[in-house]
Amino acid sequence: MLAGIAISAPDARGDTPTAGSVYRDGPSGRYIVGGTWYRRSDTADRGLKRGYQRETSRRGWRGVTVPNAANATDNSARSYLGSVWWYRKDFELPSASTAFQWILRFESVNNRATVWLNGRRLGAHTGGYLPFELGTKGLKRRGTNHLVVRVDGRRRPLDVPAGGARRGGRYVGGWWNYAGILREVYLRKVEGLDMVNVNVRPDLPNPAGAATVRVRAIVANYTGVAADTTLEGSVAGHKMAFTGSIVPAGSFHIFRGSVRVENPKLWTPSQPNLYTLKLALSHDGEQVQTYTQHTGVRSIKVDENGRLLLNGKNVFLRGASIHEDDPTTGAALSPTQIRNDVDLLRQLGASMTRAHYPLHPLTLELADRYGILVWSEVPVYQMSDSLFAKAAVRRQAISMVRDMVNRDRSHPSVLVWSLGNENTSRPGAGFTRYVRSAARLVRQLDPTRLVGLAFPGYPTVGKQQLYTELDALGVNDYFGWYTGPQNSIADRSGLSAYLERLHDDYRNQALFVTEFGAEAARAGPVNEKGTYAFQQDFLTYHMGVFAQKPFLNGALVWILRDFKVKPGYDGGNPVPTPPYNAKGLVDAGGTKKPAFDTARKLFAEAPR
Repeated sequence: MLAGIAISAPDARGDTPTAGSVYRDGPSGRYIVGGTWYRRSDTADRGLKRGYQRETSRRGWRGVTVPNAANATDNSARSYLGSVWWYRKDFELPSASTAFQWILRFESVNNRATVWLNGRRLGAHTGGYLPFELGTKGLKRRGTNHLVVRVDGRRRPLDVPAGGARRGGRYVGGWWNYAGILREVYLRKVEGLDMVNVNVRPDLPNPAGAATVRVRAIVANYTGVAADTTLEGSVAGHKMAFTGSIVPAGSFHIFRGSVRVENPKLWTPSQPNLYTLKLALSHDGEQVQTYTQHTGVRSIKVDENGRLLLNGKNVFLRGASIHEDDPTTGAALSPTQIRNDVDLLRQLGASMTRAHYPLHPLTLELADRYGILVWSEVPVYQMSDSLFAKAAVRRQAISMVRDMVNRDRSHPSVLVWSLGNENTSRPGAGFTRYVRSAARLVRQLDPTRLVGLAFPGYPTVGKQQLYTELDALGVNDYFGWYTGPQNSIADRSGLSAYLERLHDDYRNQALFVTEFGAEAARAGPVNEKGTYAFQQDFLTYHMGVFAQKPFLNGALVWILRDFKVKPGYDGGNPVPTPPYNAKGLVDAGGTKKPAFDTARKLFAEAPR
């Protein structure tokens, strides 16, 4: 069945999910719910009344594959503002055994998802970029199951991120509002007990000494009786001892264990050494689940001068930020597309990357493997202080922070937990309350990384006391591209003094340049914005200034590849290419611009 082909056949048997996962770490018992799905548009939002959630016929549905962005190739304003789409999957279980529970896992649905199975509502979730799981009450052990997902891509005023909307006669938002099931869907087979969250935390007090690998595993008991449970583990050839426990019926227990590793092979960008953790969960002596996690031993600290210490050594990180975007598939990237983007980072010689939202789990595993540190950020973007004054907005943002840390804290590549990007320049009571609450939560969940945020680099904005409570600060540098408030960044020669002032204001914070870049979509003279030559000169000048600032810990080009932003977007380019942001080192079709090689050479010459 090809995408976009109408289906008019009556109900038919579904296919069977395939054992395995796109990414390697995680629990056993995962099955990809792939093959042919079915999709239909609901622009009038009448699907609920018409009973789409209970349909078993495929009449009126079109065949697609998942992951899927329903509006991937639609560049209209209507597409950007969002609509309602319905997805169907007809499947049969891989096993008819009644001994198993089955859990549905969605890696990312944007923006609101409501899920039904065989006409029964299972639950709902709001927010993309992070996973959610649902039980499968009403699942048929034999025969065809009908899974239905209603996806509402419309943004509401208090949604996070606050994008994909039109306010005051203009479109707002920082990237295209793709609607759909944007990442993979899994069925997880669970035999009563389930490791619902595993956290691996290597501690390295002395970079020249031994490390302690600590594991915290939350085990849930989905049965109606208490379970005599045993957890066993090993890492680096050493067995890890856990104390057995009775896990109450319908409840959970936290298992903790640790092992000492003498003379560990440390994880660094140049030598990303990984260790494999293996866990085995047993009930009454019978193994019911395993879990695999690759981890790396390294320490992250900031000295009194704001210098990042990775394993006790100063580093200067460089790279490019990324967006999950493709002209054909939108934000629904395939594993091949993800690997291609990471390969581009490696060709650049990148040791760091960033996105405006938590990245696909496969991207993080590749970053672990290839030594690319990640500025991991929640999509709390360009929101006013008045929004943060609302408790519902803060709750949603903090929930995203919690889910990001819980999902990704075992990855050695994650360097910074970022609480947002380019929000209110002068924090008021609402934003201050959000930042303090979120930072406190992050430090409780993971005290081994840096807590930070990114902000626009405007000399008109003075020191913000709130920022001194964080570990890392990212400045978005567009001196010489945009004009900024009061024409404050129109002249690129002001960059050097501004960076020095930032260091004076935030002496104890690790400073990064989280964005710098210029649009390029055509040939032309070096003094003309929007040309390839201007982009090359822009990067060369800025990297030259950065090289004179030993207090800077890294710099990220904005961006690796061109991506869609919003209708009418110009990006400061006198000859724009809306809706695309053309600041990429690679265009949307995958062709490298001249600046790609320029950046590669600049990165090779940068201090390590």
